[in-house]
Amino acid sequence: MNTKLINLTALILLSMGSTTQSATIAYPAHSQPCQVEQKISKCEQPAIDVVFVLDTTGSMSGLINAAKEKIWSIASTMAQTDPAPEIRIGLVAYRDRGDAYVTRITDLSSDLDSIYAQLMDFEAAGGGDTPESVNQALYDAVNKISWQKGKNVYRTIFLVGDAPPHMDYQDDVKYTRSLKQAFRKDIIVNTIQAGNQSGTRKVWQTIADLGDGDFFQVGQSDGNAIAITTPYDDEIATLSKELDSTRLYYGSKEAQLKARKKLMATDKLHKEASKASLARRATYNMTASGKHNFVGENELVDAVSSGAVALEEIAPASLPAPVAKLKPAEQKALIAELSSKRLKLETQVKELAEKRNAYLRKAVESKKDSKNSLDAKIFGSIQQQAASKGLIYKETDARY
Repeated sequence: MNTKLINLTALILLSMGSTTQSATIAYPAHSQPCQVEQKISKCEQPAIDVVFVLDTTGSMSGLINAAKEKIWSIASTMAQTDPAPEIRIGLVAYRDRGDAYVTRITDLSSDLDSIYAQLMDFEAAGGGDTPESVNQALYDAVNKISWQKGKNVYRTIFLVGDAPPHMDYQDDVKYTRSLKQAFRKDIIVNTIQAGNQSGTRKVWQTIADLGDGDFFQVGQSDGNAIAITTPYDDEIATLSKELDSTRLYYGSKEAQLKARKKLMATDKLHKEASKASLARRATYNMTASGKHNFVGENELVDAVSSGAVALEEIAPASLPAPVAKLKPAEQKALIAELSSKRLKLETQVKELAEKRNAYLRKAVESKKDSKNSLDAKIFGSIQQQAASKGLIYKETDARY
C-alpha cells in the first residue's frame, strides 16, 4: 500500500452513520520488501495470506459452486512468482442472525486440501431479508484469523456477496471500525459484488476504498467464472491419486493424528471433487508453493529422501505402522521404492500439466470475457497489490 490520503473524518462519521465535509490525514507507506533478486536466506520468504469472506445465503449458490471449482486455479496463479511464496488460504462463511449460523471460520492454512474440504461443505441456504451480517463477517476476518506477521507478507481479504450489511444491529462492530483495524494490521480489503443490486454496490465500493482494495462486480449465477475441462484432466487426476498414496507420516501421536485428518481431507477431494478440479489441484501441488500442501508436515518419504532426517534416528513408536513393522533394511527399501515411484509420477504430472496449460491458453483466447472472469479479476488484484511485498508476477492469464 503506497502513501495514501484518506478522509479520516468521513471514516469516523460513517461509523456514526453520517457523512459531511471533512479533513484529511496521510497514512504512512509500508516498509520496503525484500527484493526479488535477493537470496531468501538474507530476508524473509515472501508469503501470501488470503481470506475469502463468502456470503453463503440462498442467493449465492452459483457463485459458491464457482468458488469450489476455481480455488485451485487462484492458488496456482499466486504461486507463479520467484521466489515462490508461502501460500495460506482461510475462509469466513457468513449468513445472518436467525440462520443456521452467523459466521463459520476456517483459519488460514497452507494445507489447502483441508481448506478445500471445508469449502466443499459450504451450501447456500438461509437469508430472507436483504441485508446480511457483513459487519460480523469482516470483524471475524480481521480479528479471529491467525494472520502472519512480517514485512514481506501480503495480507488480503476478498469480501464476496450480493447484499449490504445490517447497519441496525446495535451490538454490531460496524465495518468502518473493522477497516481501521485491518489497516493497522496491514490487511488490504477487496470487495466482489455478485449481481448488480445498487444498494450493495455503493457499500462494497466504500469498503474497498477504505480498505485500500479493489472493487469489482461479477455475475450472480456463476461469477463470470470460466471453468474449462481438458482432455488431460482425467489422467492427471488418476496420477495425482497415485501420488497421494506415496505419503507416509511419522512423529508424535498428535502429529500423526493431524496427518490422518489431512489424508481424510484428501480422500474426500478424490471422492467428491470434479476431475477438472483435481487436475487443477495436481498442477498447484507441482509448484514450489504447492509442495507443502502435498507433503504437509512430517512426511517420511520426503524427509528421508531429502536428507532432512535420518531414518535410524526416528524412534520406532514414531514411525507409521506400515514402516514400523519392517526390519531396518526393509524400511529403507520401502522408502527408496516410494521415492522412486513419486519421482516418476511427478514427472508424468508435470508433463501433462504443461500440455493442459497449452490447451487452456488456446481455449481462453476464444473466450471474449476471460479477463472479466472471477479468478482473472482476483489474480489481477493480487498481482498489483503483492508487488509491494516483493512478489513480481509475469503477465499471465489466470489458470483455468
